[in-house]
Amino acid sequence: MRVLVIDSANVVGSRPDGWWKDRGAATRRLHERLMVADLSYDQVVLVLEGGARGGVRRGVDGHVRVTHAPGHGDEAIALEVAAARKAGHDVTGVTADAMLKARLEGLGAQVVGPSWLLDQLD
Repeated sequence: MRVLVIDSANVVGSRPDGWWKDRGAATRRLHERLMVADLSYDQVVLVLEGGARGGVRRGVDGHVRVTHAPGHGDEAIALEVAAARKAGHDVTGVTADAMLKARLEGLGAQVVGPSWLLDQLD
């Protein structure tokens, strides 16, 4: 199984489109785009933190699973990647955070930046 784990805060924050005015709405727009995207992944995990959690309910909708980080998103993202790798899945993480990237690579994930994902969605 191919799994894509997304640092939603990092992706939403990568384009200056007014996301800071309403993080929840910006995250909802990302979720809506993921729902209709033709990505080559069996499962997409969208990790939300802070104010973005109000934009999308936690749960599974089609191939997209939304999880709400109880605190900082990096820990939840790393836990998602570790669980998927432990299950034997091929995992790609999406973040531009250098420390998180190194952590995910250490867990055996490939890591791409937000621009890669946004290019897939455009």
